[in-house]
Amino acid sequence: MPPVDYFFILASGSPRRREFMELLGLPFTVLTPQPPIDETPLPGESPTTLVQRLSRVKAQTVTAILSSRSGLKPDLCSIVIAADTVVVLEDNILGKPKDPVEAAQMLHDLRDRPHQVYSGLTVATNKQIITRLHQSTVWMRPYTDAEIAAYVATGDPLDKAGAYGIQHKGFAPVARLEGCFASVMGFPLGELAVALRQLGVSLPEIEPLCTSHTGQRCCQ
Repeated sequence: MPPVDYFFILASGSPRRREFMELLGLPFTVLTPQPPIDETPLPGESPTTLVQRLSRVKAQTVTAILSSRSGLKPDLCSIVIAADTVVVLEDNILGKPKDPVEAAQMLHDLRDRPHQVYSGLTVATNKQIITRLHQSTVWMRPYTDAEIAAYVATGDPLDKAGAYGIQHKGFAPVARLEGCFASVMGFPLGELAVALRQLGVSLPEIEPLCTSHTGQRCCQ
């Protein structure tokens, strides 16, 4: 377990990432970059470079905020955790849909086909910053147009890259996965463990926690 003199800052408002932090039993608070980071890819930027850059910028932005707020946990060593995830179909980056119409189109495009999910994970202190990358390959099932319409109507796709949540039990869009279930949800736990070990911080054993939480076999 992390020593008591560490306190974690989650640089994300994602409910899924908060769930995983709570699952790990880490003392943390949420502090998101303000204003929000522009997530537009740079010209010619690859998906792998994009997710690593965005996670790093988010972590650096929140670290700078902490440095300006001396009253925030001054007696603790703060570790900022930031992540970013993109869905990539045939070299096309699918971010969060802007509306239900775009969400439905993304789900049509992904149907019954494989795609890649890339997650960048950064941990940062005021002295050190570490960025990790995880790649998963996901095969979607041949869901129907009616299933797409019903799922989009729930509103669930609108805050998710690629317009789907792998963990959604009603829609259950994924037929097969090679990689990390938690990473496709947006928080690569294995990469987090590796990065924190480089800072001298050990997490509790991930595999039983992840399996219990997701209902899926952990990749660790």
